[in-house]
Amino acid sequence: MNPHSNNCPGRGPRLFSRRSMLKSSANGFGMLALSALMSERAYGAPATGPHFAPTAKNVIFCFLDGGVSHVDSFDPKPKLAEVDDQPAGEIDNPTANVNRKWLKSPWKFAKHGESGLPVSELFPHIASCVDDLAVIRSMKADLPIHSTGVLFLHTGSNVAGRPSLGSWASYGLGSENQNLPGFVVLNFGVIPCGGLENYSSGFLPASFQATLLNADGPPLENITPGDSRAGVQRAKLDLLKLQDRAFAETLGGNDAVESAVKNYELAYRMQSLVPDVLDLSRETKATQSLYAIDSKVDSQRLYGIQCLRARRLIESGVRFVEITCPPGASNGTWDQHGALKKMHEKNALDTDQAIAGLIKDLKARGLFDETLIVWAGEFGRTPHAASRDGRDHHPEGFTVWLAGGGVKGGVAHGATDELGMHAVENVCTMHDLHATILHLLGLDHQRLTYRHGGRDFRLTDVHGEVIHEIL
Repeated sequence: MNPHSNNCPGRGPRLFSRRSMLKSSANGFGMLALSALMSERAYGAPATGPHFAPTAKNVIFCFLDGGVSHVDSFDPKPKLAEVDDQPAGEIDNPTANVNRKWLKSPWKFAKHGESGLPVSELFPHIASCVDDLAVIRSMKADLPIHSTGVLFLHTGSNVAGRPSLGSWASYGLGSENQNLPGFVVLNFGVIPCGGLENYSSGFLPASFQATLLNADGPPLENITPGDSRAGVQRAKLDLLKLQDRAFAETLGGNDAVESAVKNYELAYRMQSLVPDVLDLSRETKATQSLYAIDSKVDSQRLYGIQCLRARRLIESGVRFVEITCPPGASNGTWDQHGALKKMHEKNALDTDQAIAGLIKDLKARGLFDETLIVWAGEFGRTPHAASRDGRDHHPEGFTVWLAGGGVKGGVAHGATDELGMHAVENVCTMHDLHATILHLLGLDHQRLTYRHGGRDFRLTDVHGEVIHEIL
């Protein structure tokens, strides 16, 4: 046969893959064994599960896009009040280095809980949970640019194309519920800086990328089957699977086709389960009030819906859930170059009660110790400013916090200098944060690898140290 006579994909001569060999040898008994393996819910996850006993089974990632001001939230700097409105001198920041003056915090700090950790008055509800938090005040990122910063936070790389943290977690551990995706992002239809690559599976199998669910309106608008009879839809899916698998075999095995088959099947199974999981009418009025779902402020109500849905999703077996903020500034909800006081107060109002409610609800249900909550943005904001009501991008030192899932509560780790300019004590990088999150899930960040392009890749690249002091 002339190899050039038919170049149409799927219609050319079949490549002899391992699957073809099994199907055609020993009367197909090898294929029978393979089909049994494929029926297992962990099929497609090449990792072997936890490397050691985990303390967390699931992760809820509260992503604060745009950059929360560390000196206005969890890292008080009395020295700023002393030098307020004085020239800051020469600043080593390419996006904010001209005519700068020190800017004190517009909000007061107070110590809370038995630990006495200070929290700004921006977050009165989270302050009531401070003994459950491990506050890392010495985070450091690479660049003061939203797109690279958000990608770095999500994927461990400043450039697109790498798998998301949620994809690595679900790849390493598999799914606890075959009827739900392992990685879910709850959002408002907003594409974050850096694009949807933040939620991508990168070079991992495509079945590990995030499933996006709407916060406002129907979570999945096409979740209702088009066929009134379940048998008709099942027959169509069976035919489609047969055709897709035959097509994939002609290509010698193809991840895109295989993943499409799996995603069709998952969508079919989700039709019966997702509406029930996301139905908040099943929750008591007291629980809904705990999350501020009865709020008259629409953005606060919608954020509360996300937090309560996150709890219901991890309760149902979803491995990794990301919660995003209601839309705000064009480059991120917390990106206040101006209107700092007005917008940080609005954003805190939207998120504070629901996050604290999530912590309290998880504890009441016995889920807190197995659920890791991560509160983080891509960088902080400058202690200096060009105006009296705004701060700029600041990757040199900022704050994130973790809670639950094996984290030591009521501790502050690391420090920035007296003005909040630079992380100077126990400096932590994004790679360190990622290594710690994976460690809590029972995954060794150095052993969780994937072969791609002739080398073994990992989330932390060749970097990262677990932050044992907060465990």
